Amino acid sequence: MSTSQSRWIGQFPRIGIRPTIDGRRRGVRESLDAQVMTMAKTAASFLSANLRYPDGTPVECVIADACIGGVAEAAACADKFARAGVGVSLTVTPCWCYGSETMDMDPLMPKAVWGFNGTERPGAVYLAAVLAGHNQKGLPAFGIYGRDVQDRGDTSIPADVQEKLLRFAKAGLSAAIMRGKSYLSLGGTSMGIAGSIVDQPFLEQYLGIRVEAVDMSEIVRRVDERIYDGKEYKRALAWTRANCPEGEDVNKAGSRKDARTKDREWEMVVKMTMIARDLMVGNPRLADAGFGEEALGHNAIFGGFQGQRHWTDHFPNGDFMEAILNSSFDWNGVRAPYVFATENDCLNGAAMLFGYLLTNTAQIFADVRTFWSADAVKRVTGHKLGGRAAGGLIHLINSGAATLDGTGEQTRGGKPVMKPFWEISEAEAKKCLKATTWPAAVTEYFRGGGFSSCYLSKGGMPMTMSRVSLVQGLGPVLQIAEGWSVDIPAKVHATLNKRTNQTWPTTWFVPNLTGSGPFADVYSVMNNWSANHGSISYGHVGADLIALASVLRIPVAMHNVAEEQVFRPSAWGLFGAQDPQGADYRACANFGPLYG
Repeated sequence: MSTSQSRWIGQFPRIGIRPTIDGRRRGVRESLDAQVMTMAKTAASFLSANLRYPDGTPVECVIADACIGGVAEAAACADKFARAGVGVSLTVTPCWCYGSETMDMDPLMPKAVWGFNGTERPGAVYLAAVLAGHNQKGLPAFGIYGRDVQDRGDTSIPADVQEKLLRFAKAGLSAAIMRGKSYLSLGGTSMGIAGSIVDQPFLEQYLGIRVEAVDMSEIVRRVDERIYDGKEYKRALAWTRANCPEGEDVNKAGSRKDARTKDREWEMVVKMTMIARDLMVGNPRLADAGFGEEALGHNAIFGGFQGQRHWTDHFPNGDFMEAILNSSFDWNGVRAPYVFATENDCLNGAAMLFGYLLTNTAQIFADVRTFWSADAVKRVTGHKLGGRAAGGLIHLINSGAATLDGTGEQTRGGKPVMKPFWEISEAEAKKCLKATTWPAAVTEYFRGGGFSSCYLSKGGMPMTMSRVSLVQGLGPVLQIAEGWSVDIPAKVHATLNKRTNQTWPTTWFVPNLTGSGPFADVYSVMNNWSANHGSISYGHVGADLIALASVLRIPVAMHNVAEEQVFRPSAWGLFGAQDPQGADYRACANFGPLYG
């Protein structure tokens, strides 16, 4: 069994490797057995060496006990995979095989076929034949075929094949990991925001995720009845006081709260953070205190907090809770981030979850708040934007809930990055904390008080902004915009920032432009964005998001990913190879939601 440790119920899914072979014995099969099995072992070693689960352990692969030459061996392989917890299927072969007899028939398993490009045996012919079978039977599969011919004895994996193997495996594993988990809806709809109208059919049918709805009053109950780990609370509060300094209180003199009131608010927001985490994934220490039901949690792979306004008009806001949960560290040290959406925007939370599972890094939740043209910046500040920012900026800012990883204080090769938690040092976590202050919440927004994180992201980080939206009659769609965080002069930032809410964290973002459509200029990206929120992931991961969207049957409404990087199941090309965006919509509509 798997040795990986998940914070959710059950083990992480494995990748199943299916070595298929020409079933004709007395010469043909015997001459191929060793080569086919070597190909399977090579693929397994490559994937395990280059992919990790969310807990940092290497991804595990399971190989069929024997090469698959017909339906009996295919059934034996399927049985082994079911017992071994396989969630993703990769078929490999260098030769002709019997397509419909050897193919993977599991309708819920993300699947790909790698046909070795060699001249001795027709692996490419099998690849084409079995993909045709997948398409005809309504079982979409990714096709992987190297550009250059290899010699029969060459066991290396060409770079273009490596790229496709990883892209498929990341997408397949992301879909498999989220299946069967929960979304914790902590509260209801926030201020009429459509994304926080939690759509259970979408989460169930497209992501395989159930919805667990918990009223925000549960937080009050757990605070009042002390349903949290008291020892951890003392440690958490001491850590918070030592590492989370209050920032400038910008409230008017008559609206500012005294030190005693702020101390009580700090105590409350720390408890809120612990309680929200315990609600998501449980806490065995609660069982030791006699709270066995509460100790179980809701097996939530992501969640959201309504907050405004039914909570925040009376209680401290959720900014500290959301920012700390979304970060890769807290009072317990460096650890995997949680995925937790502001204002219970589960659709933006879904985009955050996609980015997290594909990269294992924390995600920034932000308002896609303001487009600043170069002319407007010049008029307001006197500064002429240059470099990547010459065409204008998008101000990404939200009420203090963005991950602290977004400060850019983690580095690799001297450049700002956002890392998987197992690469983050304690010193880097402290730098992220040091770069963040916690101003008192502006009471015009948050009558109940609280504290908002405040930082400025460092420029020079490659980033991908994405968003899931629902459209009546169409279903879910995904938007993607790759780009960069950018630096602007401190005085310019201060001037622009004070025109909105200077107590919140800022990322200045510039998308990569294509010169046409929604990416004609920076304004067009902002103007075409489908909602008020966006999820920002470190790195240019648009191609990975596109692959995952195709697995889940979610069409992509806009993206600026290079055409040669787009990788979808082979069936998509049959819906219009010369119109890839339209083909994507038609294919997703035809096959329907993965779990529908």
